[in-house]
Amino acid sequence: MGKDKQYSSCTVSSYPCRCFEKLSNEEMDFLNSNTVSVKYKKGEIICKQGSYASHIMFIELGLVKVFLDDGINCLVLKMISTGNMLGLSAINEEHTTFQYSAMSYLDTVVNQINIVAFRKLLNTNSEFAKSVIDILSANSVQINGRFFCLTHKQSYGRLADIILCLADRVFKAKEFDLPLSRKDLGELSSMSPETVIRMLKKFKEDKLIEMDGKNFKILDYDRLKRISETG
Repeated sequence: MGKDKQYSSCTVSSYPCRCFEKLSNEEMDFLNSNTVSVKYKKGEIICKQGSYASHIMFIELGLVKVFLDDGINCLVLKMISTGNMLGLSAINEEHTTFQYSAMSYLDTVVNQINIVAFRKLLNTNSEFAKSVIDILSANSVQINGRFFCLTHKQSYGRLADIILCLADRVFKAKEFDLPLSRKDLGELSSMSPETVIRMLKKFKEDKLIEMDGKNFKILDYDRLKRISETG
C-alpha cells in the first residue's frame, strides 16, 4: 500500500483507556455508587441500535462486537476488548439512543455506568473530560483507517490485519483459542465465510499459521506483517 501502509483494518483500538485515573478517590466512590456489573453469555446482545442509552459501558472482561444492522446486512465497526469503553457517543445529550448494536463474542463482564453520573464527572473534572475526548478521537482515527483499508486493501491483507489484531491487541500472544467463527472473520474483513476458509487454508499451506480446532498459532509473524502492510 505504499505510503498508506500505516493504516490497518484492525478493529481494536491500541489507545489505552486511562480516563478513570484522572478521578479523585471521592469521584471514584461516586462513580462506583452509580455503576452495576452485568455478565453476558457468548452471543448475547449487550445493547441494541436505536434503544435508549441510559449508561456508558466499560468492558471489565471479554470481547464485544460493535456493529450496524438493518435487518439484512451487518457492518462491523470494531471489536472492544477488556479495558475499553462502549457507548461514548451517548455522552452528547442530543444522542439519547445507542447509534449501534453490540454483542458479546465471549462470556463478558460489563460495568454499566449511569450516564447522568458520567456526564456530571465530565462537567466537573476537566482532566477526566479531556481523557474521554482523547479516547473518542483515537476511536475515530482507528475506524477511519479501518474503512480505508476495507476499501483499498486486497483480501489477504485484510485477513492478515484481523489475525494480527487478535494476536497483538486482544490476546497479546501468537497462540490462542480463536473464539470467532469463519462468518465472524468474514464480517470483520468484509469477505464471505467461504473466502475466509479458502484464505486460511492458503495461509496454513504457506506455513504462516497453524490451526487445530479452535487453537490458532501464528508461525511466521514477520511475513504475516508484511502481507498486512503491502495489502
